[in-house]
Amino acid sequence: MPLPPRPLLVTADPDLLDDLLRLAAAAGSEVDVAADPAAARPRFLPAPVALIGADQAAACLRARLPRRPRVIVVARGAPGDEIWSTAEPLGADHVAVLPEAEPWLVEQLAGGPRPPAISRTLAVIGGRGGAGASILAAGLAAMSVEARHRTLLIDADPLGGGLDLVLGWERVGGLRWPGLAGAGGRVDPPALLGALPHRGDLVLLSFDREELAGVPAEAMAATLDAARRGRDVIVADLPRQLDDAAVLALQAADRTLLVVPAELRATASAARTLARVRPHCEEVAVVVRGPAPGRLRPREIAQTLGLPLAGSLRPEPAMCQALERGTAPTTGGKGPLADLCRRLIQELVSPRSVVA
Repeated sequence: MPLPPRPLLVTADPDLLDDLLRLAAAAGSEVDVAADPAAARPRFLPAPVALIGADQAAACLRARLPRRPRVIVVARGAPGDEIWSTAEPLGADHVAVLPEAEPWLVEQLAGGPRPPAISRTLAVIGGRGGAGASILAAGLAAMSVEARHRTLLIDADPLGGGLDLVLGWERVGGLRWPGLAGAGGRVDPPALLGALPHRGDLVLLSFDREELAGVPAEAMAATLDAARRGRDVIVADLPRQLDDAAVLALQAADRTLLVVPAELRATASAARTLARVRPHCEEVAVVVRGPAPGRLRPREIAQTLGLPLAGSLRPEPAMCQALERGTAPTTGGKGPLADLCRRLIQELVSPRSVVA
């Protein structure tokens, strides 16, 4: 009985080959090795995945190896421009940069990553300034992780003060928006997710304390692409003044939550914000945050805006005090915010009923 085909490594770089053989051993996978395209050709199509070293990428392109799925170009250190220009015509799905991409490559050699359970995106936007959208977004991300979903929290509001402060992550190392913007969006997905600040299954992309006028659209596109491949849930905290990056996030969102304080002027402001949001996202719902000084009811605000009511929040003075001390919202998993976020995440990931 013939043996099943094995992953194929194409490289003549001894250092890169040592790295890849080490990763294959970590994955428990036996591999075939070819030093050049001629040696690779007979095993190229049958292999479940083909890893081409940066040293052989141009040679493989010149050799016109047949197009196939699951081709990965692997480089050690920052790849040069010639690698990026070669990868696409070669048919590569990814450019994996070592050592950052090592965990991801182990998954590929082991038979592929755990398939995303859902890959669902939730956008959050304040109906007016200070509505509490950032706190809701942080709570949603925390409750998503509690539900065992791999989660990315995107801070896309340059004037929001920073979600790293909301989470108490300001000292957690990792890539922020300015660094990603400097890469021009050319970052391979596994390297991007691995470079961001993270704790457990929660990954954060936020601003640092340096000035950044806004999020470049190409950086947002690269982030959303990486998250769709490597995260189950994406939560994006968006600015009220929509830029191109925020529009991309809205267009990718399965649902958008408009956070509105229970006040008349806030409702009027939210109506203007909603007019900008609606063209980019089909499913929009409102979350009403108390207190209600004029006794406006959440359902009345939802009816005024013409939106379904996703939920309402009572004031939580203890949580606000904890935020000032650097304690993330929903820590402990109790309280109105935690309960609402838990339900909203469940609604986001639950399969929708089909009506015949």
